[in-house]
Amino acid sequence: MKKTAAERIDRAAALDLFMNEDLLSLGKSADQIRRKLHPDNIVTFVVDRNVNYTNICDSKCSFCAFYRTKDAEDAYILPREQIYEKIAELVAQGGTQLLMQGGLNPDLKIGYFEELFREIKKRFPAVQNHSLSPAEVTCIAANSSLTLDETLVRLKNAGLDSIPGGGAEILVDEVRNKISPKKIGWKQWGEVMLKAARLGMPTTATMMFGSSENPEDIVEHLFRIREIQDQGGSFTAFIPWTYQPGNTELGGITATGVDYLKVLALSRIVLDNIPNIQASWVTQGAKMASVSLFFGGNDLGGTMLEENVVAAAGCSFCMSQEEMITLIHGAGFRAAQRTTTYSIIREFPV
Repeated sequence: MKKTAAERIDRAAALDLFMNEDLLSLGKSADQIRRKLHPDNIVTFVVDRNVNYTNICDSKCSFCAFYRTKDAEDAYILPREQIYEKIAELVAQGGTQLLMQGGLNPDLKIGYFEELFREIKKRFPAVQNHSLSPAEVTCIAANSSLTLDETLVRLKNAGLDSIPGGGAEILVDEVRNKISPKKIGWKQWGEVMLKAARLGMPTTATMMFGSSENPEDIVEHLFRIREIQDQGGSFTAFIPWTYQPGNTELGGITATGVDYLKVLALSRIVLDNIPNIQASWVTQGAKMASVSLFFGGNDLGGTMLEENVVAAAGCSFCMSQEEMITLIHGAGFRAAQRTTTYSIIREFPV
Protein backbone atom coordinates (compact mmCIF):
# COMPACT_ATOMS: atom_id res chain seq x y z
CA MET A 1 0.00 0.00 0.00
CA LYS A 2 2.88 2.32 0.65
CA LYS A 3 3.22 5.27 -1.68
CA THR A 4 6.15 7.51 -2.44
CA ALA A 5 6.32 10.92 -0.77
CA ALA A 6 5.38 12.58 -4.05
CA GLU A 7 2.22 10.46 -4.37
CA ARG A 8 0.96 10.89 -0.83
CA ILE A 9 -1.41 13.66 0.12
CA ASP A 10 0.09 16.17 2.57
CA ARG A 11 -1.50 18.10 5.43
CA ALA A 12 -2.18 21.26 3.43
CA ALA A 13 -3.87 19.38 0.59
CA ALA A 14 -5.89 17.27 3.03
CA LEU A 15 -7.13 20.37 4.87
CA ASP A 16 -8.05 22.00 1.57
CA LEU A 17 -10.05 18.92 0.57
CA PHE A 18 -11.78 18.79 3.93
CA MET A 19 -12.69 22.48 3.95
CA ASN A 20 -13.46 23.11 0.30
CA GLU A 21 -14.29 19.91 -1.58
CA ASP A 22 -17.99 19.18 -1.91
CA LEU A 23 -19.27 16.09 -0.11
CA LEU A 24 -20.03 13.94 -3.15
CA SER A 25 -16.68 14.60 -4.81
CA LEU A 26 -14.87 13.76 -1.58
CA GLY A 27 -16.93 10.59 -1.26
CA LYS A 28 -16.22 9.58 -4.85
CA SER A 29 -12.46 9.91 -4.31
CA ALA A 30 -12.65 7.80 -1.15
CA ASP A 31 -14.84 5.22 -2.85
CA GLN A 32 -12.34 4.82 -5.68
CA ILE A 33 -9.58 4.13 -3.15
CA ARG A 34 -11.76 1.63 -1.29
CA ARG A 35 -12.60 -0.22 -4.51
CA LYS A 36 -8.92 -0.39 -5.43
CA LEU A 37 -7.94 -1.74 -2.00
CA HIS A 38 -10.93 -4.10 -1.79
CA PRO A 39 -11.81 -5.15 -5.35
CA ASP A 40 -13.66 -8.24 -4.11
CA ASN A 41 -16.68 -6.06 -3.20
CA ILE A 42 -16.82 -7.65 0.27
CA VAL A 43 -17.94 -5.71 3.35
CA THR A 44 -16.99 -7.39 6.60
CA PHE A 45 -18.02 -7.48 10.24
CA VAL A 46 -16.92 -9.29 13.39
CA VAL A 47 -19.19 -10.95 15.95
CA ASP A 48 -18.05 -9.46 19.25
CA ARG A 49 -19.04 -8.24 22.66
CA ASN A 50 -17.98 -5.24 24.71
CA VAL A 51 -17.46 -6.14 28.35
CA ASN A 52 -16.94 -3.02 30.46
CA TYR A 53 -15.28 -4.58 33.49
CA THR A 54 -15.40 -1.41 35.63
CA ASN A 55 -16.91 2.07 35.38
CA ILE A 56 -14.71 3.49 38.15
CA CYS A 57 -12.37 6.00 36.54
CA ASP A 58 -9.97 8.63 37.84
CA SER A 59 -9.70 10.32 34.44
CA LYS A 60 -13.18 11.91 34.63
CA CYS A 61 -13.18 13.07 31.00
CA SER A 62 -15.75 15.80 30.40
CA PHE A 63 -17.05 14.08 27.25
CA CYS A 64 -17.78 10.77 29.02
CA ALA A 65 -21.15 9.80 30.49
CA PHE A 66 -20.00 6.30 31.50
CA TYR A 67 -17.48 6.88 34.29
CA ARG A 68 -18.25 6.91 38.00
CA THR A 69 -16.23 7.84 41.07
CA LYS A 70 -15.36 5.03 43.46
CA ASP A 71 -17.96 6.13 46.03
CA ALA A 72 -20.85 6.44 43.54
CA GLU A 73 -23.87 4.24 44.23
CA ASP A 74 -23.69 2.66 40.78
CA ALA A 75 -19.90 2.24 40.67
CA TYR A 76 -18.85 -1.34 39.93
CA ILE A 77 -16.16 -3.87 39.17
CA LEU A 78 -17.78 -6.83 37.43
CA PRO A 79 -17.47 -10.15 39.28
CA ARG A 80 -15.28 -12.53 37.30
CA GLU A 81 -17.96 -15.17 36.97
CA GLN A 82 -20.22 -12.56 35.39
CA ILE A 83 -17.47 -11.75 32.89
CA TYR A 84 -17.11 -15.44 32.03
CA GLU A 85 -20.89 -15.74 31.59
CA LYS A 86 -20.88 -12.84 29.16
CA ILE A 87 -18.08 -14.43 27.12
CA ALA A 88 -19.89 -17.78 27.11
CA GLU A 89 -22.95 -16.04 25.66
CA LEU A 90 -20.71 -14.52 22.97
CA VAL A 91 -19.24 -17.90 22.04
CA ALA A 92 -22.71 -19.47 21.94
CA GLN A 93 -23.67 -16.94 19.26
CA GLY A 94 -20.62 -17.67 17.11
CA GLY A 95 -18.63 -14.72 18.43
CA THR A 96 -14.87 -14.57 18.05
CA GLN A 97 -13.83 -11.22 19.57
CA LEU A 98 -13.88 -9.98 23.15
CA LEU A 99 -13.45 -6.25 23.69
CA MET A 100 -12.79 -5.56 27.36
CA GLN A 101 -12.54 -1.89 28.24
CA GLY A 102 -13.19 0.03 31.42
CA GLY A 103 -12.33 3.04 33.50
CA LEU A 104 -8.88 3.95 34.76
CA ASN A 105 -9.38 2.27 38.12
CA PRO A 106 -6.43 2.74 40.52
CA ASP A 107 -7.34 -0.41 42.47
CA LEU A 108 -6.81 -2.75 39.50
CA LYS A 109 -3.16 -3.72 39.13
CA ILE A 110 -1.36 -6.07 36.76
CA GLY A 111 -2.17 -9.19 38.82
CA TYR A 112 -5.91 -8.64 38.36
CA PHE A 113 -5.59 -8.63 34.59
CA GLU A 114 -3.10 -11.49 34.43
CA GLU A 115 -5.36 -13.79 36.43
CA LEU A 116 -8.46 -12.72 34.48
CA PHE A 117 -6.87 -13.04 31.04
CA ARG A 118 -5.29 -16.43 31.79
CA GLU A 119 -8.63 -17.80 32.88
CA ILE A 120 -10.38 -16.34 29.82
CA LYS A 121 -7.80 -17.94 27.52
CA LYS A 122 -8.15 -21.25 29.38
CA ARG A 123 -11.95 -21.28 29.15
CA PHE A 124 -12.35 -19.69 25.72
CA PRO A 125 -9.17 -20.41 23.72
CA ALA A 126 -10.72 -19.54 20.35
CA VAL A 127 -11.79 -16.02 21.40
CA GLN A 128 -9.52 -13.12 20.43
CA ASN A 129 -8.91 -10.97 23.50
CA HIS A 130 -8.90 -7.53 21.86
CA SER A 131 -8.84 -5.38 24.98
CA LEU A 132 -7.46 -2.43 26.96
CA SER A 133 -6.89 0.97 25.37
CA PRO A 134 -3.47 2.64 25.57
CA ALA A 135 -4.74 4.75 28.48
CA GLU A 136 -5.71 1.60 30.38
CA VAL A 137 -2.35 -0.05 29.67
CA THR A 138 -0.57 3.09 30.91
CA CYS A 139 -2.78 3.18 34.03
CA ILE A 140 -2.05 -0.49 34.80
CA ALA A 141 1.68 0.16 34.44
CA ALA A 142 1.54 3.14 36.81
CA ASN A 143 -0.66 1.32 39.35
CA SER A 144 1.76 -1.62 39.31
CA SER A 145 5.05 0.34 39.30
CA LEU A 146 6.01 -1.24 35.99
CA THR A 147 7.33 0.11 32.69
CA LEU A 148 5.12 0.03 29.63
CA ASP A 149 7.31 -2.68 28.11
CA GLU A 150 7.03 -4.86 31.22
CA THR A 151 3.28 -4.33 31.36
CA LEU A 152 2.66 -5.18 27.72
CA VAL A 153 4.82 -8.31 27.85
CA ARG A 154 3.04 -9.57 30.95
CA LEU A 155 -0.42 -8.81 29.52
CA LYS A 156 0.45 -10.56 26.26
CA ASN A 157 1.82 -13.59 28.08
CA ALA A 158 -1.38 -13.74 30.12
CA GLY A 159 -3.58 -13.82 27.00
CA LEU A 160 -4.04 -10.30 25.65
CA ASP A 161 -4.00 -10.80 21.86
CA SER A 162 -4.48 -7.31 20.42
CA ILE A 163 -5.14 -3.72 21.48
CA PRO A 164 -8.04 -1.51 20.36
CA GLY A 165 -7.52 2.17 19.65
CA GLY A 166 -9.82 3.62 22.27
CA GLY A 167 -8.94 6.80 24.11
CA ALA A 168 -7.44 8.45 21.04
CA GLU A 169 -10.16 11.10 20.93
CA ILE A 170 -8.20 13.77 19.03
CA LEU A 171 -4.43 13.22 18.99
CA VAL A 172 -3.67 16.89 19.62
CA ASP A 173 -2.76 17.75 23.19
CA GLU A 174 -4.34 21.22 23.08
CA VAL A 175 -7.70 19.50 22.50
CA ARG A 176 -6.98 16.69 24.96
CA ASN A 177 -6.11 19.19 27.69
CA LYS A 178 -9.56 20.73 27.28
CA ILE A 179 -11.70 17.59 27.22
CA SER A 180 -9.58 14.99 29.05
CA PRO A 181 -6.76 16.72 30.96
CA LYS A 182 -6.04 13.71 33.20
CA LYS A 183 -5.64 11.27 30.30
CA ILE A 184 -2.34 10.46 28.57
CA GLY A 185 -1.11 12.76 25.80
CA TRP A 186 -1.03 11.83 22.14
CA LYS A 187 2.63 10.79 22.18
CA GLN A 188 2.02 8.35 25.02
CA TRP A 189 -0.94 6.91 23.12
CA GLY A 190 1.29 6.34 20.09
CA GLU A 191 4.08 4.92 22.25
CA VAL A 192 1.84 2.16 23.60
CA MET A 193 0.72 1.28 20.08
CA LEU A 194 4.26 1.11 18.71
CA LYS A 195 5.46 -1.01 21.63
CA ALA A 196 2.51 -3.38 21.14
CA ALA A 197 3.32 -3.63 17.43
CA ARG A 198 6.93 -4.53 18.22
CA LEU A 199 5.61 -7.42 20.31
CA GLY A 200 3.67 -8.66 17.29
CA MET A 201 0.27 -7.51 18.59
CA PRO A 202 -2.28 -6.19 16.09
CA THR A 203 -3.91 -2.86 16.97
CA THR A 204 -6.60 -0.51 15.70
CA ALA A 205 -6.88 3.28 15.71
CA THR A 206 -9.87 5.52 16.39
CA MET A 207 -10.91 9.16 16.40
CA MET A 208 -13.73 10.77 18.36
CA PHE A 209 -14.56 14.08 16.71
CA GLY A 210 -17.16 16.79 17.15
CA SER A 211 -16.39 17.77 20.75
CA SER A 212 -14.27 20.92 20.62
CA GLU A 213 -11.62 20.47 17.94
CA ASN A 214 -11.24 22.40 14.69
CA PRO A 215 -10.68 21.04 11.17
CA GLU A 216 -6.90 21.44 11.48
CA ASP A 217 -6.97 19.15 14.53
CA ILE A 218 -8.88 16.47 12.64
CA VAL A 219 -6.34 16.57 9.83
CA GLU A 220 -3.45 16.47 12.31
CA HIS A 221 -4.96 13.43 14.00
CA LEU A 222 -5.12 11.55 10.71
CA PHE A 223 -1.52 12.36 9.84
CA ARG A 224 -0.29 11.36 13.28
CA ILE A 225 -2.02 8.00 12.86
CA ARG A 226 -0.43 7.62 9.42
CA GLU A 227 3.00 8.50 10.79
CA ILE A 228 2.69 6.04 13.70
CA GLN A 229 1.87 3.35 11.14
CA ASP A 230 4.88 4.39 9.05
CA GLN A 231 7.08 4.02 12.12
CA GLY A 232 6.13 0.36 12.52
CA GLY A 233 2.56 0.46 13.76
CA SER A 234 0.25 -2.53 13.41
CA PHE A 235 -3.07 -0.78 12.80
CA THR A 236 -5.43 -3.10 10.93
CA ALA A 237 -8.26 -0.56 10.82
CA PHE A 238 -9.27 3.02 11.54
CA ILE A 239 -12.60 3.89 13.13
CA PRO A 240 -13.81 7.52 13.28
CA TRP A 241 -16.91 8.19 15.36
CA THR A 242 -18.85 11.20 16.53
CA TYR A 243 -18.90 12.63 20.05
CA GLN A 244 -22.18 11.92 21.82
CA PRO A 245 -23.02 14.82 24.18
CA GLY A 246 -25.92 13.31 26.12
CA ASN A 247 -25.48 13.14 29.91
CA THR A 248 -21.95 14.54 29.69
CA GLU A 249 -20.33 17.43 31.53
CA LEU A 250 -19.03 18.85 28.25
CA GLY A 251 -22.44 18.95 26.55
CA GLY A 252 -22.76 20.47 23.10
CA ILE A 253 -24.30 19.04 19.96
CA THR A 254 -23.70 15.96 17.84
CA ALA A 255 -21.84 16.32 14.56
CA THR A 256 -24.07 16.07 11.49
CA GLY A 257 -24.22 13.15 9.09
CA VAL A 258 -22.47 15.31 6.49
CA ASP A 259 -19.65 15.98 8.96
CA TYR A 260 -19.33 12.26 9.62
CA LEU A 261 -19.21 11.31 5.95
CA LYS A 262 -16.60 13.98 5.20
CA VAL A 263 -14.34 12.75 8.00
CA LEU A 264 -14.83 9.14 6.95
CA ALA A 265 -13.95 9.92 3.33
CA LEU A 266 -10.93 12.02 4.28
CA SER A 267 -9.74 9.16 6.51
CA ARG A 268 -9.76 6.77 3.56
CA ILE A 269 -7.86 9.29 1.41
CA VAL A 270 -5.17 10.14 3.99
CA LEU A 271 -4.60 6.74 5.59
CA ASP A 272 -2.99 5.03 2.63
CA ASN A 273 -1.11 2.60 4.90
CA ILE A 274 -4.13 1.28 6.83
CA PRO A 275 -6.12 -1.35 4.95
CA ASN A 276 -9.57 -1.04 6.54
CA ILE A 277 -11.92 1.81 7.45
CA GLN A 278 -14.82 0.99 9.76
CA ALA A 279 -18.21 2.65 9.53
CA SER A 280 -19.59 3.51 12.98
CA TRP A 281 -23.18 2.24 12.96
CA VAL A 282 -23.09 2.45 16.77
CA THR A 283 -23.16 6.26 16.62
CA GLN A 284 -24.66 6.75 13.14
CA GLY A 285 -27.34 4.08 12.80
CA ALA A 286 -27.98 1.61 10.01
CA LYS A 287 -28.97 4.04 7.23
CA MET A 288 -25.85 6.16 7.61
CA ALA A 289 -23.73 3.02 7.91
CA SER A 290 -25.07 1.93 4.53
CA VAL A 291 -24.17 5.28 2.96
CA SER A 292 -20.72 5.04 4.57
CA LEU A 293 -19.90 2.08 2.33
CA PHE A 294 -19.78 4.56 -0.57
CA PHE A 295 -17.60 7.05 1.32
CA GLY A 296 -14.59 4.84 2.00
CA GLY A 297 -15.87 2.34 4.54
CA ASN A 298 -15.35 -1.36 3.88
CA ASP A 299 -16.19 -2.78 7.30
CA LEU A 300 -19.05 -2.42 9.79
CA GLY A 301 -17.03 -3.27 12.89
CA GLY A 302 -18.68 -5.51 15.46
CA THR A 303 -22.20 -6.74 16.06
CA MET A 304 -21.63 -5.70 19.71
CA LEU A 305 -23.86 -7.97 21.74
CA GLU A 306 -23.32 -5.40 24.49
CA GLU A 307 -22.21 -1.74 24.49
CA ASN A 308 -22.40 0.57 27.51
CA VAL A 309 -20.10 3.55 26.99
CA VAL A 310 -21.82 5.23 24.03
CA ALA A 311 -25.19 4.08 25.35
CA ALA A 312 -24.53 6.02 28.58
CA ALA A 313 -24.59 9.18 26.46
CA GLY A 314 -28.05 8.30 25.18
CA CYS A 315 -27.00 6.79 21.84
CA SER A 316 -28.31 3.25 21.54
CA PHE A 317 -28.51 2.08 17.93
CA CYS A 318 -28.75 -1.70 17.73
CA MET A 319 -28.14 -4.07 14.85
CA SER A 320 -28.34 -7.86 14.80
CA GLN A 321 -26.06 -9.98 12.63
CA GLU A 322 -28.97 -10.67 10.29
CA GLU A 323 -29.74 -6.95 9.97
CA MET A 324 -26.08 -6.25 9.25
CA ILE A 325 -25.98 -8.86 6.48
CA THR A 326 -29.19 -7.48 4.98
CA LEU A 327 -27.76 -3.95 5.08
CA ILE A 328 -24.59 -5.02 3.27
CA HIS A 329 -26.46 -6.96 0.61
CA GLY A 330 -28.96 -4.12 0.19
CA ALA A 331 -26.09 -1.74 -0.57
CA GLY A 332 -24.88 -4.07 -3.31
CA PHE A 333 -21.94 -5.71 -1.52
CA ARG A 334 -21.01 -9.22 -0.46
CA ALA A 335 -21.30 -9.78 3.29
CA ALA A 336 -18.70 -11.72 5.25
CA GLN A 337 -17.93 -12.44 8.90
CA ARG A 338 -14.26 -11.87 9.77
CA THR A 339 -11.83 -12.35 12.58
CA THR A 340 -10.25 -9.47 14.51
CA THR A 341 -7.34 -9.53 12.06
CA TYR A 342 -9.61 -9.54 8.97
CA SER A 343 -9.40 -13.18 7.94
CA ILE A 344 -12.73 -14.23 6.40
CA ILE A 345 -14.61 -16.82 8.47
CA ARG A 346 -17.59 -17.19 6.18
CA GLU A 347 -19.41 -15.37 3.44
CA PHE A 348 -23.18 -15.06 3.36
CA PRO A 349 -24.99 -15.71 0.06
CA VAL A 350 -27.40 -13.10 -1.19
